[in-house]
Amino acid sequence: MPIIVNLDVMMAKRKMSLNELSEKVDITLSNLSILKTGKAKAIRFSTLDAICQVLECQPGDILEFAEN
Repeated sequence: MPIIVNLDVMMAKRKMSLNELSEKVDITLSNLSILKTGKAKAIRFSTLDAICQVLECQPGDILEFAEN
């Protein structure tokens, strides 16, 4: 998949654990883990919006397009 999820990088920069982000974004730990590992097939804009608000970043900081 040419979309790379850099959620773990942003979480490390903000010194935030998966549990803490899960609580603040109000998303299950398992769903957040699927997103973090890049196994998610889709993400809702509302979820992306909440993650960006909590991590104080832009969507482009989390999602990256890489050509094959």
